[in-house]
Amino acid sequence: MTDNAQQQPTAPSTELPTQYAPADVERTLYERWVERGYFAADAKSDKPAYTIVIPPPNVTGSLHLGHAFQHTLMDALTRRKRMQGFEALWLPGMDHAGIATQNKVEQQLAEEGKSRHDLGREEFVERVWQWKEEYGGKILGQMRRLGDGVDWDRERFTMDEGLSKAVQTIFKKLYDDELIYRAERIINWCPRCLTAISDIEVEYQEDDGELVSIKYGEGEETLVVATTRAETMLGDTAVAVHPDDERYRHLVGKRIKLPLTDRTIPVVADTHVDPEFGTGAVKVTPAHDPNDFAIGQRHGLEAITVMDERAVITAHGPFQGLDRFEARSAIVGALRSQGRIVAEKRPYVHSVGHCSRCKTTIEPRLSMQWWVKVGPLAQAAGDAVRDGRVKIHPEDMSKRYFDWVDNMHDWCISRQLWWGHRIPVWYGPDGEVVCVGPDEQPPTGEGWTQDTDVLDTWFSSGLWPFSTLGWPEQTADLRKFYPTDVLLTGHDIIFFWVARMMMFGLYAMDGEVPFRTIALTGLVRDERGKKMSKSFGNVVDPLDWMDKYGSDAVRFTLARGANPGTDVPIGEDWVQASRNFANKIWNATRFALMNGATVEGPLPDAAEMSATDRWILSRLNETVAEVDAFYDDFQFAKLSDSLFHFAWDEVFDWYVELSKTTFQAGGRGAEVSQRVLGEVLDVTLKLLHPVVPFVTDTLWTTLTGGESVVIADWPKDSGFRDQAAEREIETLQSVITEVRRFRADQGLQPGQRVPARLTLDGTALAPHEAAIRQLLRLQPEGDAFTATATLPVAGAEVALDLSGTIDVAAERKRLAKDLAAAEKEKAQATAKLGNEAFLAKAPDNVVDKIRGRLAKAEEDITRLQTQLNRLPEA
Repeated sequence: MTDNAQQQPTAPSTELPTQYAPADVERTLYERWVERGYFAADAKSDKPAYTIVIPPPNVTGSLHLGHAFQHTLMDALTRRKRMQGFEALWLPGMDHAGIATQNKVEQQLAEEGKSRHDLGREEFVERVWQWKEEYGGKILGQMRRLGDGVDWDRERFTMDEGLSKAVQTIFKKLYDDELIYRAERIINWCPRCLTAISDIEVEYQEDDGELVSIKYGEGEETLVVATTRAETMLGDTAVAVHPDDERYRHLVGKRIKLPLTDRTIPVVADTHVDPEFGTGAVKVTPAHDPNDFAIGQRHGLEAITVMDERAVITAHGPFQGLDRFEARSAIVGALRSQGRIVAEKRPYVHSVGHCSRCKTTIEPRLSMQWWVKVGPLAQAAGDAVRDGRVKIHPEDMSKRYFDWVDNMHDWCISRQLWWGHRIPVWYGPDGEVVCVGPDEQPPTGEGWTQDTDVLDTWFSSGLWPFSTLGWPEQTADLRKFYPTDVLLTGHDIIFFWVARMMMFGLYAMDGEVPFRTIALTGLVRDERGKKMSKSFGNVVDPLDWMDKYGSDAVRFTLARGANPGTDVPIGEDWVQASRNFANKIWNATRFALMNGATVEGPLPDAAEMSATDRWILSRLNETVAEVDAFYDDFQFAKLSDSLFHFAWDEVFDWYVELSKTTFQAGGRGAEVSQRVLGEVLDVTLKLLHPVVPFVTDTLWTTLTGGESVVIADWPKDSGFRDQAAEREIETLQSVITEVRRFRADQGLQPGQRVPARLTLDGTALAPHEAAIRQLLRLQPEGDAFTATATLPVAGAEVALDLSGTIDVAAERKRLAKDLAAAEKEKAQATAKLGNEAFLAKAPDNVVDKIRGRLAKAEEDITRLQTQLNRLPEA
């Protein structure tokens, strides 16, 4: 099954502390792994490559449960592949996080009474680099706490020299291929961050606003329009109606008076207008609404900007200098005084976009920006999934991917920031525009200036799978580790990151996909399934749980909840249960070592093994096969659950307990079981290692004397199966379980000994009498034995003498009383469910509750009658 010879430089130790203390183990053990180079990948190796793309966390960030969740799964995949003999690369790094990082430093400056403009661009950028060195990257240390098996020698940063060269290279290539262009369009503008943001960086939420209906024009040439943004009317340049709307056909082509101004505006006919919505007439503000901008383009309308970058009104008149929200109230008041407000609705709940970084209400704004023409790039990204070169897992998530890439708008990539990759375009004194590649000299001379904008952070992170491996240079790393194998990430950033990497990877790497599989996870939620949010007060710092319960416990809890594409609820009770599991592994291994468990030498022949030995080895091999299948299907919850139940239920609760009598008896049987137990623990610890790395490495090295389980061979299914042994032990388990249940029903303490006669001859249970007596605390029958209760189970018979342990008469009286109560409950529930009038009137939940009471009563009656039948007559 496994070969430990190369992993046994020293004799195994039998010494383990009585309790597992994660804090005493984890930090030291992790540093040992790193120092020994276990996570370093070698591009010159002849092993097959396995590469995982890490979503680069923000340089400003710290480890939250979402990180811990995804990193646990990525680490498990990588550790397993490394043990399977792959040259596994999991490359760490961080994203420069343009807006978030600039905001951090600007907040620092504000505390000093300064702004970035006081420093100037170069000094401000230098200040950001200083902040990054001093405060950034905290999350990298936290990744070590979690146990991330990343290759720290290859750590990258999206603003480092190599990645900056990659950014400039692809920008130049896209520009030369006419896939990057500059144009004036409506963009999402954040008046707080003072930059454009992309559609996917806008968070929509239901806000309380107002809907006002305003009368435009005079006399018979009057139209009523409704708006939630009255302040933008100062920039209206038309009113639009549907060309087939008979109500307004006589006005199309005419000009009407725009209230509060000295301008007249035309009435235009446009099919975009829905005649069934509202009054069927809409105001058109081309400089402040994307739909209006499109109408304006079709009809040649002027675009008048009426707000500055801070959303302050710039239009001449009494509203100039007011904030947009102040202006909204003032304008509605002025219109009301003129009798032009036809209707008002407050509150009017509607969906409003907010900046995902600072939560400020975004403002659609006409602006000159840089754009990526995504059409051909998105087409290639869609085709790569459609033709099977890239698999999306779970497959039903493909629809969300296609919905995005098949309907993608051109991407605004410029940001009005100073921190980030500056756009490599220079403008000359006579209107010249020059895009400069990384190995080209920018133009010099009087009047030449570089574009002041920087690129969207997602532009550089979209290059991550290949830029981190050395592209645009054709490096050994790129040849060895690209394409990558798996991108494991949350389904919520398909749009942000996954599609960007697909587009850029296929474009830059001549049609080669950036990854072969996209494994999408859900999001971590609290134990009630509620989204974690500071406003809800349910955000958990995983580091607190790591301090309290150990990193393994946090990892196992997260993995055990990880069903593909499904959100993951997590609560502290579950982490505590995982800590108990780690303790159980520890105690079982400690017992095994104290009883001579060994991995030395080959396994004994099956003929020498007991049915218990053959059973556990058969189940072990089935578990190996099952876990492998689940890993290959990214079923982390199922593989974790399989390992939990095999380890706890079958190895620790049954095999270890059944082996105690064998070890006490000694001889060849004990030697065989010592080797089988060693084998079972060896393989089980290896199977558990990718998810719970710390406790398993500590135990495995103690058990085997090997250097580290990190570099041990992954277990293989030997093919050994013994169905007969499995059936025999299942029968044994049923006997022990049934008698234990009876003992509990009679109120006997678990350790209380009871005289018993076992009739096992002619059954598969005969060889197990010693184990049955030990596990059930059954004494030999003795001369004065009286069978007061007889249990026929699995073809055998267990007769118990309870005369000295319970008052049979009192017990029969108690059971009879409980039985009468259960029968009364059944009668009442049956009567209600048989009443048609009641069923017609009662709510469904009430009827369901009564059905549940009936089922419970019937179950209690069966149980109590069985207990009474087993007791002798008093």
